Amino acid sequence: MDLAEASIQLVRVLDLLGVAANVLLAGAVARERRFDPVGFLVLGVVSGLGGGMLRDTLLQKGPPVALTDPAYLGLALAVAVFAYFVLTDGRWWRRSLRFLDAIALGTWGAVGAQKALSAGLGWLPAILLGTVTAVGGGMIRDVLVQRTPIVFGGNTLYATCASIAAGVAVVLDGLTPAGWDGASTLAAALVGGTLCLVAYRRGWRLPQAGTWTPRTKRSGPSPS
Repeated sequence: MDLAEASIQLVRVLDLLGVAANVLLAGAVARERRFDPVGFLVLGVVSGLGGGMLRDTLLQKGPPVALTDPAYLGLALAVAVFAYFVLTDGRWWRRSLRFLDAIALGTWGAVGAQKALSAGLGWLPAILLGTVTAVGGGMIRDVLVQRTPIVFGGNTLYATCASIAAGVAVVLDGLTPAGWDGASTLAAALVGGTLCLVAYRRGWRLPQAGTWTPRTKRSGPSPS
């Protein structure tokens, strides 16, 4: 197996690990809301697969990969069942999930951008679809449980890291020769994932909107 093929396989592994991590995160939300097994399954599937399915639907290039590749849906369902029966809590679980979530974020941002470029779209739609791939599932999950999506603020850099990963994928796609899509996607995924981990570690956040009121000029004493 050459380096290009190995890169493609590694991206697939990271992609599947991201599915598992996001299903486990959804399982923690489902347990907090005291959902039954159906709730765990639904929330896990939309969280782990929702972003990719939304991307593939927008690209209109056939059925979503999550429905044609049994590994994705099978893994999402299996991990959702695991999350229902096993309490995934504690410092070790949280650190592991945070690491996998960051890697998944970078991977999905890069993969989404690469798929958009392969479909003939330009660089800006590619970055948009890369970001949608990374954050779409989490947004659907949060809407289903009636809370403000974490991507809208109050959290460390999330969509920003996905957009950067997608942007790096776009740049590398124009610099690397044909057949090296996997290597460029992997490099972009590592950039986005590393940035996300650093943001977690240092608590980097985008500034929130503050209250702003226009200042009115005070009128001075009238001339005598």
